[in-house]
Amino acid sequence: MDVQATHSTRARRRRLAAALRLVAGLAALVLPAWAGDFTASTAPLPPTLRDTGLYVDGSMSRVRPENLPFSPQYALWSDGAAKRRWIYLPPGTFIDAARPEAWEFPPGTRLWKEFAHARAVETRYIERLRDGSWRYAAYVWNEDGTDAVLAPEGGRTGLRAAGAPEGRYDIPAQADCRACHEGARVPVLGFGALQLSPDRDPGAVHGTAAGPADVDLRSLVARGLVRNLPASLTERPPRIAASSATARAALGYLHGNCGHCHSGTDSAPPVDLLLAQDIGDAAATDRVLRSMIGRASLYPAAGHATGARVVAPGSARASVIATRMRSRDPQVQMPPLGTRIPDDEGLSLVERWINSLEPTKETAP
Repeated sequence: MDVQATHSTRARRRRLAAALRLVAGLAALVLPAWAGDFTASTAPLPPTLRDTGLYVDGSMSRVRPENLPFSPQYALWSDGAAKRRWIYLPPGTFIDAARPEAWEFPPGTRLWKEFAHARAVETRYIERLRDGSWRYAAYVWNEDGTDAVLAPEGGRTGLRAAGAPEGRYDIPAQADCRACHEGARVPVLGFGALQLSPDRDPGAVHGTAAGPADVDLRSLVARGLVRNLPASLTERPPRIAASSATARAALGYLHGNCGHCHSGTDSAPPVDLLLAQDIGDAAATDRVLRSMIGRASLYPAAGHATGARVVAPGSARASVIATRMRSRDPQVQMPPLGTRIPDDEGLSLVERWINSLEPTKETAP
């Protein structure tokens, strides 16, 4: 019986080894050649954009079909740069959306965002590694658009770019990328239930219609790429619960431009201000409103007295949030990174919303 058991064990091991070889062979066929092992935490970043797997071999313009384009409805202001975005999920994986505002992305997830002023200037890249951490890179395009190379870890400033403010463009440092992305509930910005909702906000500033190939929440769920999303959010596409179209657009703007830092997480700034929307909770918008309307600013900006309100109902001029959006003084401006000039259209929207609010005794003229 002992000899027979030994033979049986060996046979099982041989079958297991054969199965593992088969799986490895299938993986080699399924995984694209460019999907090298950069997911190890010790692997260097790809030296050029073409090495990240965004484009088909031999091209710097034709995007691989497995890299899915998307367009968030509440765009982040970047000095008027035109943007394109893509996401890649490894074969057989999916995003776990059980927590609607903190999606869990599988290791091997990659995202790209291209910034253009008359021509492509920069493409940013983030990737989730096998250990669950994220890493960030920026690739700088040459002027004839034939190549984009990895920027230094400390970024670059003052690149020539026609159409950019003063004809100059800054590449962020990797530390700047982490400062914005890792203050959010999840480091992937602009790719979540609200941003990809089919119920797009027609009042969103800088909003663009989703392209015919762009994925949205409905198509991602249908393809099995997003799973475990609460049924209520598939039956009724998420949107911000607001009292008016102007309020919806303004709160969406603040969510897309400010909510990744003012997110309510442990790594958020030490101020009691919540701007990230939680569409999985009916009371979420009320919490956002209570955190700013009529609330005294912990750090009032220049020109405001102590006790000035973050949002002074009925008076954008008296509201600290509007002052910070308008300023480009490094000690005052918000958001603190990523822009040289204020967003006049976004500021006008937020000011219209503030001025539409019913004044209180403290804010009445």
